[in-house]
Amino acid sequence: MSDIYYKSVKQITNVLLFVDGIKDAAYNEMVDIVLEDGRTITGQVLDTRDGLAIVQSFGETTGTNTSTTSVKLRGETAKIAVSKDMLGRIFNGIGKPRDGGNPIYSDEMVDITGSAINPYSREEPSEFIQTGISSIDAMNTLVRGQKLPIFSASGMPHNRIAAQIARQAKILGESEDFAVVFGGIGINSEEANFFRREFESTGALSRAVMFLNLSSEPSMERIILPRLALTTAEYLAYKEDMHVLVILTDMTNYCEALREISAAREEVPGRRGYPGYMYTDLASIYERAGKIQGRKGSITQIPILTMPGDDITHPIPDLTGYITEGQVVVSRELYRRGVYPNIDVLLSLSRLMNQGIGKERTRGDHRGVADQLFASYARGKELRNLIEIVGEEALSENDRKYLHFADAYESKFLNQDYYEDRSIETTLDLGWELLAGLPKIEMKRLKDEYIQKYGRWEAHADSGPAAAESKEEDKEEEKPGKK
Repeated sequence: MSDIYYKSVKQITNVLLFVDGIKDAAYNEMVDIVLEDGRTITGQVLDTRDGLAIVQSFGETTGTNTSTTSVKLRGETAKIAVSKDMLGRIFNGIGKPRDGGNPIYSDEMVDITGSAINPYSREEPSEFIQTGISSIDAMNTLVRGQKLPIFSASGMPHNRIAAQIARQAKILGESEDFAVVFGGIGINSEEANFFRREFESTGALSRAVMFLNLSSEPSMERIILPRLALTTAEYLAYKEDMHVLVILTDMTNYCEALREISAAREEVPGRRGYPGYMYTDLASIYERAGKIQGRKGSITQIPILTMPGDDITHPIPDLTGYITEGQVVVSRELYRRGVYPNIDVLLSLSRLMNQGIGKERTRGDHRGVADQLFASYARGKELRNLIEIVGEEALSENDRKYLHFADAYESKFLNQDYYEDRSIETTLDLGWELLAGLPKIEMKRLKDEYIQKYGRWEAHADSGPAAAESKEEDKEEEKPGKK
């Protein structure tokens, strides 16, 4: 590590320092910025060219000047000390304790940039992760090693959904350790307190590592935090043989920080002002999820982003959708109807669902039940639009059943309590119960063997006004003198 302090700061703009006369500065190298009052702030080299180094400060630079500020190169890139002792701890956006505890001391100092997983050594995801949320478990199943983002919008309860998943997520039939690494990127103090309170009060913190960057803290921390979280997850997964679920919220704040730094560096902007390399940058985060052959551990990612203006074609969700294996879309319409979690299953997709469901994973009827629920709910929603034009009276009796099915599906299947942890068996049985309200002859996506085993049509046939009327007729036939 160099002991040379450079006092050749020629320009300071917001949190960027332009230091002249440095010929050996390395890209992403960490630096110490010494201010006039003796305080030291951590920084990082963002760019180096012709003896000029552009340094991003991780702290407040208000009141600094070019004549009294000095910079010292550390001679290393950003690293974090990793240990299993991190479980149950809360850190800030640069890896320092936020919970009042001691720093992590470990011989393992790992570069936060990480390294790409060799595609040849990747193992195909196959194990089902139960979140306890029916709209995810049954309809858009999460598989171990998958990256499945949640597309939300401003004002939606995505933070509650994230906290519920973190609290309830588990791998069925597995005795291996399971951990959660949570990264809050640019969240406000209210959100930070919510997550901290939820993790502590439910006991989930004992198996979790939290990294929190507040909206009032430097934007550069938003760039660092996801990499700190994933480096920690990689250590727990591949060194400690744990199954790790990484939840990152909000990736929109990450991309806004990326755009802010790109503008400060005077780079040529791409779509809507975001840098042209944002796709590659996001991929460097998302692609760190997966399973490696010969390793017991795994990393599963649930990044959460709020779509600006509820626009799913915005560059952030658009590029995220290209990289990840599906998406879970949060619906504003369902939110207005009072449904929680307000997940639109028709817009959502899990591309690896088939690899994590079926016999010996969930249940043999899982795929058929999901397909039948999709088709029936879609038809019910179409009929909702139709009755706005022709009225419900114009519908046939069969169409009315699908219309009522859509209402029951939202109120009983999608809607569940925040603390309700449904098993996959409970979820699938509920699906069968709802489908029993539709004509049995139209269950074309369900195999006969599963209809006989799980079907509820006989129970429905023995109840209701029509069944009661039929029973009365049978009694009349049984009276003496009746033929």
